[in-house]
Amino acid sequence: MKTKNIQKWIGISLGMILLSCILFACSSSKKVVKLNSDDIKNMVDSSQFVFVADRVLPLRGRTRNLTSRYTVKLTKDTLDCDLPFFGRATQAPMDPSQGGIQFISNKFSYDVVSKKEDQWNVTIKPSDNTSVQQLFFNIFSNGSANLNVISTYRDAISFSGHIERRKE
Repeated sequence: MKTKNIQKWIGISLGMILLSCILFACSSSKKVVKLNSDDIKNMVDSSQFVFVADRVLPLRGRTRNLTSRYTVKLTKDTLDCDLPFFGRATQAPMDPSQGGIQFISNKFSYDVVSKKEDQWNVTIKPSDNTSVQQLFFNIFSNGSANLNVISTYRDAISFSGHIERRKE
């Protein structure tokens, strides 16, 4: 009789621990700030936004979900790119720690084409970086975005993610 009561309390205790872990995990999830179409349009027009990559689609290989934070940060005068790379490269970087697409550019062209009311195509061509020829964003009014990177010495690579407001 006592062993049944002990087993019952152990089961209840384990259930309570499991429930509290689930509730803690749900309460600690990050809060996403919702942006409306006008916010996205203003960020694109002012060339001040952050692209956060959630998934990478290499030219060769499989699609991968990204678990770390990879971004392209853009202001009127600075392009800060920190993205991973998966694929074939015809020229290795001099610094082995620079295996991804990592650079800061202060000289680049920025061109916006409005496809519809809810979609913008942004083309960025850095002129002071020889490894990346072009970044092509397809940005939607709900904040989701796709990025295609055309490199000189690497396979083309695509990313999907979302747009955020730059933190000052």
